[in-house]
Amino acid sequence: MPDELLERLRRFQTDAFPQQRSLFRHLVDDGQHPLTLFIGCSDSRLVPYLLTGAGPGELFLVRNVGAFVPPYDPEFDGPQAPMAPPPEGGARLGTVRRLAGFHGTAAAIEYAVLNLQVRRIIVCGHSHCGAIRALFKPQREDAPHISRWLELARPAMTSTEMTDEALRQAEMRSITLQVARLLTFPMVRERVERGDLCLHGWYYVIEEGRVLGLDIATGEFSPLS
Repeated sequence: MPDELLERLRRFQTDAFPQQRSLFRHLVDDGQHPLTLFIGCSDSRLVPYLLTGAGPGELFLVRNVGAFVPPYDPEFDGPQAPMAPPPEGGARLGTVRRLAGFHGTAAAIEYAVLNLQVRRIIVCGHSHCGAIRALFKPQREDAPHISRWLELARPAMTSTEMTDEALRQAEMRSITLQVARLLTFPMVRERVERGDLCLHGWYYVIEEGRVLGLDIATGEFSPLS
């Protein structure tokens, strides 16, 4: 592990943690009760806690490439199949089996809504997004998972020609698309219709430090601050 990360860890344990020891004790004793599910891009330049000023226990975070939301899959009931045999000399995994599909982001949405009962869901994309930029390029044959994942944003493209304007439009349209996909989850739609859950789309302009918010009714973005 890089020495600088270990040094930061030591500073957390000796400086930061003691100042919030009682808060962490409370979060252990009382459990977590975040009001917000934050679905953000994995991009290292997007730092949800820095952006929102939130502290421990305030955000339930989901990070993935592009801040994408897969559509709800009513057919998925966890079908299982035997794992492929291990390579020669490799250890067998006993009765461990694999699911036909892994729905990590979908599982997090279900958990946040059904178990944590969050009151808002934010889908946060950003400028200069590598995932959206990749849609304008030929897909890599050695990265099948990325290629398939990127299809979740392809409907957001209005042009196949890569320009700054086309990129920004696709980035914003992708956020709109992901917010709409949230409504394919029955538990999300039910709570939105009851007024118990609000959906938000954020577009973080990295170079300006601004966040533009989606008006779901019009599809337009405007500054939030």
